[in-house]
Amino acid sequence: MEFFKNANIDFLGKKWYFIAFSLIFSVAGVVSLIVHHGPNWGIDFRGGTLVYVKFSHTPDDNAVRAAMDRAGLHNARIQSYGGAGSNEELIDLPVQETSEQALDQGKIKIISALQRNAPPDKQDLNNTSSLSLKAYLLKKDALHLGTDAQQKYAATAQAIVDYRDKTLGGVLSSIDQLRGVTDPAVLASLQDGFFLSDFGIYQVEIVGPQVGSQLRKQAFLATVYSLGGMLVYLAFRFELIYGVAAVITVFHDTLITIGVFSLTGKPISLTVIAAILTLIGYSNNDTIVVFDRIRENLKLMRREKLADVVNRSINQTLSRTILTAGLTFLTVLALFLFGGEVLHGFSFALVIGILIGTYSSIAIAAPILVAYQDWRSNRNKPPVIIAGGGTGRTGGPVGRREKAKA
Repeated sequence: MEFFKNANIDFLGKKWYFIAFSLIFSVAGVVSLIVHHGPNWGIDFRGGTLVYVKFSHTPDDNAVRAAMDRAGLHNARIQSYGGAGSNEELIDLPVQETSEQALDQGKIKIISALQRNAPPDKQDLNNTSSLSLKAYLLKKDALHLGTDAQQKYAATAQAIVDYRDKTLGGVLSSIDQLRGVTDPAVLASLQDGFFLSDFGIYQVEIVGPQVGSQLRKQAFLATVYSLGGMLVYLAFRFELIYGVAAVITVFHDTLITIGVFSLTGKPISLTVIAAILTLIGYSNNDTIVVFDRIRENLKLMRREKLADVVNRSINQTLSRTILTAGLTFLTVLALFLFGGEVLHGFSFALVIGILIGTYSSIAIAAPILVAYQDWRSNRNKPPVIIAGGGTGRTGGPVGRREKAKA
């Protein structure tokens, strides 16, 4: 299937437009990274505490942030979580506010900050655990149980918590909602000792600063190793300049992708790093397709200028590039739109990266070969045999054969 039959687009003639486009986005990303003192690392890399809160109403981010400030939890990051109408908020606390040893204390601070006019002599049923609820029921013993009290009240407490969390999504709006879940005597006891806040904390995650630092280092090394492996492979398979061009292209793609994350304020998590590593392979694959066609055409069009060969090669692979990239883009776009909050960062990186990776394989990678050849010509140096084969190195068996035929 071909979208473009006999395409003859002068891509190299438009190189200055491509360079301007890349410079604008690259510089904008770098400036944003400088202004924000580096990427907006997620909790995986910088350490801290994530608290997932479910409200009984649509939450106000500013009100939640103000409540955190009043409680002394400054610089907390507040963002909506889940789909529309989920009434969920994600509160991201810096590592200075909490630690692994103070996980429960951090949770208590957030509960205290969000509770308004809480009765001093009652517990919050929306934020109590099954163990605390069991202890209360044992103390009150509303059913006047004997030896079976421990087992009976443990099951009752667990049933109430499961109904609150699994059936109602974590928030009770009225204690009467528990009718049919537990005995009326237990229900009356709960009304005496509990009140209901308008929120419930259903999950807390924490990452220590040392773990975050190690993950940053490992993510950086994973990216560097992948670029290094790519350079070695292409230098062996083609020529060193091919490897250099591919690495520059992938660095360009990565820089713009991270820059877009910085410009939009989106955090970079482990899943985003996984997406970036995926994009390195994807962009490299697209680039190799173009390089391989250039190498084949150099053998058939020895009398043509390198710029003409490169243009012809890009045009010949254009349909394949658009078809492959288009189908992949539609897939990741669906993942971005319907994949949910957990996959949002991963799919967003893929959406941006596929667009930039497809563009760069056409507008950045191949023109670098021409620019390098022109640079050698201007310095009166012999041209590099870019169509090398066999060992993949200039001067190898095929390299000498190409020189002889020339």
